[in-house]
Amino acid sequence: MKLTLYTDYSLRVLIYLASKPKSELSTIKEIADSYQISKNHLMKVTYELGKMGIIETIRGRYGGIKLAKEPADINIGKLVRKTEEDFELVECFGKNNSCVITPVCGLKHVLAKALNAYLTVLDGYTLADLVTNPMDYRLLFQEQQPETEQ
Repeated sequence: MKLTLYTDYSLRVLIYLASKPKSELSTIKEIADSYQISKNHLMKVTYELGKMGIIETIRGRYGGIKLAKEPADINIGKLVRKTEEDFELVECFGKNNSCVITPVCGLKHVLAKALNAYLTVLDGYTLADLVTNPMDYRLLFQEQQPETEQ
């Protein structure tokens, strides 16, 4: 199973914000530069994370974003469920199933069990579990910033 870029970027934004001091605001540009990814993609991601109540967005000249919750309160499994479009691993998981072997095929049950196990593992982790040493992250992010901002 491959996560969508939307979920990947959502996780990266949260990891970035969790690595920063709690009161420090970050900008979308800063995060995009750190990961060397599209600022436009991150704008949509941060907007949606704000709507979910996971991050706080502050508008204005000195605005930015920060976590709205403690990292320990942000469950990775719940986040993935909210950010993934669907979990239709194969056609028979969907509404438009036309596979002729569906009535007798055991694959659907095996894949459903595997998907459940995958999500159960993610449910066992929070953002705090992913960012156990924030300083290590900050040093790596700092190396990615353009020279004028370091």
